[in-house]
Amino acid sequence: MTSLLAFLFVLGVLVFVHELGHFLVARYHGVRCLTFSLGFGPKLIQTKRGDTVYCVSAIPLGGYVKMAGENAEDEREGKDDEFLSKSKWQRFQILLAGPAMNFILAIVVMTVVLYQGAEIPVYQDQPPVVGSVVADSPAATADVRPGDRIMSVAGREVNTWEELFYAVLPRADREVEVVLRRDGEMRSIMLTPTGETEYNVGDLGVIPSISPQVVSVQSNSAARDAGIVAGDVIEGIEGRAVNQESLVQTINDNPNVPLSLQIRRDGAQQDILVTPNLVDGVGLIGVFLQPETRTIEPGPFEAFTLSLEQNYEWSGMIFQTLAGFFTRDTSPSQLVGPVGIAQLSGDAAEIGWMSLFGLMSMISLNLGILNLLPIPILDGGHIAIMALEGVSRRDFSVKLKEKMLLVGFALLMTLMVTVIYNDLTRVAWIERLMIWR
Repeated sequence: MTSLLAFLFVLGVLVFVHELGHFLVARYHGVRCLTFSLGFGPKLIQTKRGDTVYCVSAIPLGGYVKMAGENAEDEREGKDDEFLSKSKWQRFQILLAGPAMNFILAIVVMTVVLYQGAEIPVYQDQPPVVGSVVADSPAATADVRPGDRIMSVAGREVNTWEELFYAVLPRADREVEVVLRRDGEMRSIMLTPTGETEYNVGDLGVIPSISPQVVSVQSNSAARDAGIVAGDVIEGIEGRAVNQESLVQTINDNPNVPLSLQIRRDGAQQDILVTPNLVDGVGLIGVFLQPETRTIEPGPFEAFTLSLEQNYEWSGMIFQTLAGFFTRDTSPSQLVGPVGIAQLSGDAAEIGWMSLFGLMSMISLNLGILNLLPIPILDGGHIAIMALEGVSRRDFSVKLKEKMLLVGFALLMTLMVTVIYNDLTRVAWIERLMIWR
């Protein structure tokens, strides 16, 4: 139920904002709007104000604004308040307004999210120098070693761990060239990222060199008795540098043995002696860990600037993913449809409102970009048709436009079938029924 309600909330806001953009600019240019609908199909709730019927329809997977004289086949009276009576420039503005409102929403919502403050992994903006390699991973198979500096993936330069993750993410099960620097020499290797999670996210199997940070300390634990507190960064054990994996392994292997931890607290270094308790055959000190993070608490203008940067990075990832469908670098299995969005919305809602708003921002950006693709039936397709008419200096016939729209409809239906199929494969009990997989 949480997933359904969160999905309807997110989709309702995104569709309303998108269609509101078309509606407001159409009214600004004097176009008569006949219907403003959230959803498709039979009208469940409706009211009429002036010339416009405002309604909520039965199928909540989109919406539309019906304008007078919008299509060449519509019955037209030749009035100035009809869509096709307006200049191409005015029609372009009306078509562009929907995606533009989605871009604005993405920036505004992300500004609000960032203004609340956020915890960001410290390694995210650091150069991608390998700290450790996961056993039996693509990186291990290709002899990637700790200390290697990854320079590029599939010809794309990567300067931070975040850029590396974005470069690898869409390339699951696709062989790519990875250029790395080892001992001052450049090396080129070929490897195939594995697909992780139900969304088939590409992963090389390399981990940054990061210190673990204490998230919380259990009561009546060895860590509490030793004076360890939440926020402490554990940089070493017995004088040896550690990451989260090696720290946990050392503690597990030494129950009832006093261990010296090198702690950083509020910028100051100190040693703390802790003796792991024996629990179920392993040593435990009673802490929850995460990669070291830094807290950002931006002001309004800084939050807006960070939102612009975040949406710019997301846009680059979206375009990279779209381009990957043509170059076969991106697997169609990574596409997410309504069921997948509902699951993501439910997961985000359980974390909190800010997490849900962050997801809404990303989906809004996706919706804006996808609607501008030059596919007939989408806003971008109508804009492309107008552009072609402008270049040819003549309006296309109704029959030709119908053929174009039919092609666009077929493409969208193919896409819809693909994403729904992907969504169903992520539902465990349905996936077990797919004997061909």
